[in-house]
Amino acid sequence: MTTQQIAATDANTAPGSPTPAAAARRCGRRLGGVWAATRLAMLALLARPLGFFHVGTINGEVHQIYHRWYEQLVRGGFPLDDVMWQYPPGAALVILGPGALPWLTYFQAFLVLTLAADALLAAALARAGRRPGRSTAGAWMWVCALPLLLHLPLVRYDVQVTALAALALLCMHRHPRVGGVLAGLGATVKLWPVLVLLGAPRGRTTRHAWLSAAAGAAALLAVLAAAFSHTFGFLRQQGSRGVQIESVAGTVLSLARPAGWPGKVEYRYGAMEFTGPYVSSFAHASLLATAAAFCWLLLWRVRARHWTPATPFDAALAAVLLFTVTSRVISPQYLVWLLGLAAVCLTSRATTQRPVAALLLPAAAVSTLAYPVLYDDVVTGTPLGCALMVVRNGLLVAAALLSCRRLWASAAGGALRRQG
Repeated sequence: MTTQQIAATDANTAPGSPTPAAAARRCGRRLGGVWAATRLAMLALLARPLGFFHVGTINGEVHQIYHRWYEQLVRGGFPLDDVMWQYPPGAALVILGPGALPWLTYFQAFLVLTLAADALLAAALARAGRRPGRSTAGAWMWVCALPLLLHLPLVRYDVQVTALAALALLCMHRHPRVGGVLAGLGATVKLWPVLVLLGAPRGRTTRHAWLSAAAGAAALLAVLAAAFSHTFGFLRQQGSRGVQIESVAGTVLSLARPAGWPGKVEYRYGAMEFTGPYVSSFAHASLLATAAAFCWLLLWRVRARHWTPATPFDAALAAVLLFTVTSRVISPQYLVWLLGLAAVCLTSRATTQRPVAALLLPAAAVSTLAYPVLYDDVVTGTPLGCALMVVRNGLLVAAALLSCRRLWASAAGGALRRQG
């Protein structure tokens, strides 16, 4: 740096103001402090749940289901004829992961690995936010919004999957092959991370990302197929899923119960689902809506003309929102995915998805009221339970529509892109 440049820098820096590096370190310390405080509070709910709300039973999935799968996997086979195993083979790596910490119980090791993935994602968002044209708002959203779901994110493996998808997006611009591999690995754990590739810029970036995703996923699946038996048995369970009570279609059926619809709620395939007349029709309608959403995304991809650094992020959030609201199942942990992708969007000052991210915050809070706080009301279909699901799913549908509208306007017309 020349003497003139140093003088110009000094002239533009107010006396006593911190340098950019010092400001970044201060922001990092604050972010780390908030992360530690909020995660300790989430852990405290596991140790001492809010008993008057009966929310302490949600960790049974790790204690019972995940641990049972772990014991089957270490014997060399995927869960056979277990209707609750509905995940792609890569999920085995997450289930087996706690075995790498043998000095801890399975539950303790699972928590440690989940918190590690959470911290890694927060650090990646913060680092991405310090680049030119970026913002640390994404890191702050992730750190502060995840506790809206109470301790649920700690006892599901969606934080790990979200970390893979978010890191894939953050790598897409500079390292599309790395981003593609991460997205492909994420898709082998839960299918949705493949959607983050839909907004990859045309040309070499798209080719590198998609080919790397396919190669990474194929290599992992080949290894798992050679190492375990019944690797693809999960496909039988997916086709039998019904309409979960927390889905958009389930909300319609919940509202029909007071009007005389004779359907019932039963525990099936690891979730509370509706059974009775017209349920299969609603399930088929959900599948058709998902197909229509995919067609819209393809149309957007063909028609899009303007790409900003935020377009891959915005497209990923819009795609996952569409597939969430049209799904037969909306488990509460799906909000982890959406909060993570919204946080990635907010790392870019060019994003069009700020209003969408704002809608997801109350959606997460209401989702927590619906499960686990007032889940009995949702299951029995009380007026309060129905109201909660109408509000939560209404917010998600509004977020999906707004996300798509702003994505289309930005990429096809550029108007919102100019607004920033």
